[in-house]
Formats: sequence, structure tokens, C-alpha cells
Amino acid sequence: MPDRKPRKDAVRNRTAVLTAADALFADSASPDEVTMADVAAAAGVGKGTLFRAFGDRTGLIRALYQARLEPVRSAVEAGPPPLGPDAPPLERIPALLDAVLCFKLDNRGLALALEESGGTSPYQAEHYETWHSLLQNLLGQAPGLTDTEFTAHALLAATRADLVEHLAGQEGVPREKLRGYLAAFTATVLRAHP
Repeated sequence: MPDRKPRKDAVRNRTAVLTAADALFADSASPDEVTMADVAAAAGVGKGTLFRAFGDRTGLIRALYQARLEPVRSAVEAGPPPLGPDAPPLERIPALLDAVLCFKLDNRGLALALEESGGTSPYQAEHYETWHSLLQNLLGQAPGLTDTEFTAHALLAATRADLVEHLAGQEGVPREKLRGYLAAFTATVLRAHP
């Protein structure tokens, strides 16, 4: 059976829901404040529409996260250096981590909601597995690195949403300072493996 094209109203509803959820998560003090009922009301759709399209709150958060992440993913897959595939590994690794950190800084509430949504381990999330696999591959291309799986986990740990929220939100560390800390940490890790 060929794939059916989604109905126009379903596409319109999905767009309205993602736009409403995006605004609600951006404006909320805590991701826990955003309910499916809030999203449905803001999008002008029934709660049933939400549940049919996304399954549950975690599915909605995951879909919104993926939509927001798409420009970063495109830059990583096909963009110019230092983030894109033509960059040498030792330039691409810090660029990738910086892109992930900036994404999480720009999407703190949503990233935190996704990491806290339960269900599965954050380390089994599709976006985490993608970044971990890419980092592990890049680390494997760097001279002298043998513990690439652990090193990739350790580097990504510095970009976890709960840590980003703690540092940027609770401690008030400015964006550029956080980026500098991550760059210095990454350089230290990469230098430790000549």
C-alpha cells in the first residue's frame, strides 16, 4: 500500500500545534508548566488531535525538539567547515559541541523537558545517539584516541540540558563564558590524548 499524503487539515493542525507548543515552552518558567491542554487551547485544536498526532506529551516534545534541531542537523550533515563534514576532526569536534551547547542555550526549556520527560534514558534518545555516534567517529579519526566511546559521552555530558540550565539559569553564567568553558574543556580533553 503506497504512503498516503497527510490531509491538509492534519498538516495545518500539526503546524499550529508545534507553533503553539514552541511559544508556550519558550515563555514558561518551567517546562512542567506546559500541559497538553494548554497546547491544544493555544493551537485551537482539541486534545484528541494532539494525542492522535503525537501520542503523548513526550511525543509532542520530541517532535518540537526535532523540528527546532533540524537546522543544526543540516549544518552538521551538509554545511561548511568547521561544523560540516569537510572539516578535520579536531576542528569539527569543538564546533559540534559548541553547536549543541548553543542549541540547548537557545532552547533551554524544551531541552530540559525532553531530558526530564522520562520513558527512556536520555542516552537512548535519537538526538543523543546521533551526536554520540558522530563524536565517537570523529574521535576515532583523531590521532592517539582509543577510548572514543567514553570520551564522546564525557564531552556530551558538558552539554546536558540540566547542567546548561543550572549554569545559565540558576548561576547566571553568560552565554559566551559557557561557550569559552566548553571550548577550553574540549581542548583539554583532546590534548590529553596526543
